[in-house]
This record gives sequence, structure tokens and C-alpha cells, in this order.
Amino acid sequence: MTRKPSPSPSPTRRMRGFEAAAGLVKDPIRVAGESRGFAVARLLTHWAEVAGEDLARITRPVKIGYGREGMGATLTLLVSGAHAQMVEMQKGGLKDRVNAVYGYAAISRVHLTQTAPIGFAEGQAEFQPAPKAVAPPDPAIAARATAAADGVGDPGLRAALEALAQNILTRRN
Repeated sequence: MTRKPSPSPSPTRRMRGFEAAAGLVKDPIRVAGESRGFAVARLLTHWAEVAGEDLARITRPVKIGYGREGMGATLTLLVSGAHAQMVEMQKGGLKDRVNAVYGYAAISRVHLTQTAPIGFAEGQAEFQPAPKAVAPPDPAIAARATAAADGVGDPGLRAALEALAQNILTRRN
């Protein structure tokens, strides 16, 4: 006896219950990023990890422009005038790290735009990244994580295992 395929849900039907805020803003952020050439939003959201902490403090990705040639794009970075020469010397390595995010040689050139340290129009482009919000861990969870990594002798490995245990114990179900 063959089963009948279940009817697909109506496209107008909404999800039941609450929806995560990230799901509500994902599409508008993707459209805004793509309008500036950022097909991979990770380049914007994780700039400090891509460029490195030292370059992330003094640069901001502004746009990715695709030329008429079709071979590679140009990444435009905003940098203060005082740091432009230092960034100029590191463009090759930065291009390689950005291409690693894309997974192929998407960026062929890096263009620097120099500006004042606070940018234009009432200081809208500050170069200091927002500090990472780190909530103090729950003492009970910290004690369980410490107990889990108690038998490890290497202090670096023990700290990494404690951090892993805290992440596992505090993750959402």
C-alpha cells in the first residue's frame, strides 16, 4: 500500500510561538550587505577575526566593488591617515585572509581610503571595535567545569577544557 505524500504547509502560514530575533533581521541585513558588495556577511561581523586584532582596530571594510573585467573584486577599507602606510605594507596578507573567508580568490585588490580617526559626519565611523560582552559565569557552572578538567596537568590544556565545559554547560537546549 502506497502512502500519499503529506500536503506541504501553506506559504502564508506563520510559525507557531516565538521566533529568534536573528531570524527576523537576517534577510534585511543580507540585502543591505549585498547592496554594498558583501556577499559573505561574516567579513563584516567577524572583521576582528579575519583581519586580526591589530588591523581591526585601525581599519573598517567599507565596500567590495566588482570591476568590468570580471576577474576579482576590490575591497575598500577605511583607515586613518596615520596608519595608512602600515596597512599598505600588510595588504597582501590581508587579501589572503579575506579570500580564505570566501573560499576562493574573490578579492584581487585592496584599496585604502584615508580619513580622520572618527570619520565623517559627526564621528559615525569610529575605529575602536565594540568591547566583547562577557557575562560572569555562574559559580555552580564554573565549579562543575573546573571539576571536569581537574585531572589535566598542562595549565593551557586545562584552561581550554574548562572553557569548553563552560560552553557546553551554558548552551541553550
